[in-house]
Amino acid sequence: MNELANEFHIPSRLNATTPIELQGFERDDVKLMVLNRETGKCEHTRFKKLPDLLHEGDVLVLNNSRTLPASLKGKQGKQNVEVRLSRKRGKDTWDVLILGDFHQAGEPIEFPQGVTGRVKGEGSERPLVQLKFNRSGSELIDFIFKNGEPIRYEYIDDPWPLEYYQNVYGSIPGSVEMASAGRAFTWRLLRELREKGVDIVFIQLHAGLSYYGNDRWPHPRNHPEDYHVSSEAVNAIIRAKNRGKRVIAVGTTVVRTLETVMTEFGHLKPSEGVTHLYLSGDTPLQIVDGLITGLHEPEASHLDLLKAFISEGKLKSAYQTALMKNYKWHEFGDMNLIL
Repeated sequence: MNELANEFHIPSRLNATTPIELQGFERDDVKLMVLNRETGKCEHTRFKKLPDLLHEGDVLVLNNSRTLPASLKGKQGKQNVEVRLSRKRGKDTWDVLILGDFHQAGEPIEFPQGVTGRVKGEGSERPLVQLKFNRSGSELIDFIFKNGEPIRYEYIDDPWPLEYYQNVYGSIPGSVEMASAGRAFTWRLLRELREKGVDIVFIQLHAGLSYYGNDRWPHPRNHPEDYHVSSEAVNAIIRAKNRGKRVIAVGTTVVRTLETVMTEFGHLKPSEGVTHLYLSGDTPLQIVDGLITGLHEPEASHLDLLKAFISEGKLKSAYQTALMKNYKWHEFGDMNLIL
């Protein structure tokens, strides 16, 4: 377990339970804590002020993976079960988490419209299993979009529609949870950044389940995620690096993707594959200079990744400040920029 888990506790009043746009604001009205990697100094502003913090020629790298409604309700005999998709393994097979009173390995799970799923083996790590559907390809994806619901954790009271779990620029379906570091961007803010001369490029990493329930989190080494890096993104990043400009990742998914390519090939190149990379305080960052991210639970592996940017002591201090200043946590919450 992450050492920070023992150091601070998030009171329930700081769980962001409602999208900010349903409270009469814009997405980019959330708070932003700006954290200096070297000094640990914190400044506090609003996310819409982001153009004031970036320089002409900096590159902002966003993950344009689109969120699937990855929670499917089914029946096994008379028992109700919930199947949470985690990662696509093939045209008809997914790693999934099965939640319910009880499920039997040999029995099929029945979904609406005659769709069934059978467990065919263990997933990438326990408690995930591989579930083979009797539909495949675009037919299966259509079924998921028509019948699934967004995955919702305990701190969210209301079943918000899928649109609230999408980033405005999300375009390639594949993530089972929102790549939430990008949630605060609006089209207006993206336009202002471009007008300032900030280069904006996209990669994809299809995010898997971040939590298995019952205080179980995935271990990044056993948590494969599919990624794709385009030549356009590579060219923009290399151009910025050659000019002494900064590469800012929007989300830990982007950091994991870019650092995977650097680790596997020794240089940045257009590529696609599956990442098992685990980043922590012992990992030297090879390409990313800054990070826009949400505020993470102390137990989450995302927090280990942040230690690749900033020392644990400075991170702990910043998070204590965020608690004191009533920053909101989780996917509908406030934001953190580490520069």
